[in-house]
Amino acid sequence: MAQTTLFSKADIDKRVAEMGAEITRDLAGNDLIALCVLKGAMFFCSDLMRNIGFDVALDFIQVSSYGNQKTSSGVVTILKEPQLDMRDRSVLIVEDIIDSGLSMNEVFRYIKLDKGAREVRTATFLDKPTARRVPFKADYVGFSIDPKFVIGYGLDYAEKYRNIPEIQVLSGE
Repeated sequence: MAQTTLFSKADIDKRVAEMGAEITRDLAGNDLIALCVLKGAMFFCSDLMRNIGFDVALDFIQVSSYGNQKTSSGVVTILKEPQLDMRDRSVLIVEDIIDSGLSMNEVFRYIKLDKGAREVRTATFLDKPTARRVPFKADYVGFSIDPKFVIGYGLDYAEKYRNIPEIQVLSGE
């Protein structure tokens, strides 16, 4: 299957380091929890945390709105809840990609309202602003892209291609 490379590993490493520096500058001194949105954000979250210049707690949440499809079903389901107490803490939601905005909007609401976080910020590796179905603007964005279906660096299609070290456009897109 022939793919087109959108961002190389070097591009990714450089941008994630820049994002880590931005987060360090903005959030130093906070009691911060990085909340990794599974499964796609695990590579990005791991690299991002190594580029943040202060101690950060780590927790996970898993949501689904895609199944094995290329487009969101519009229904967001929480499959795994975070374990840490987020009440009155700063939380950085770390996501692989924001397209429709539905999943991130729901996770943000859940952490802020249901879990009682004092401050919620969002970091996404990829952003597709023209694909929004609900308004959402991330605090930290790795790269903005056109609405193409991409794989690699944690992003999958039907649980395949996550381990590709770069971002590629899935053939046929």
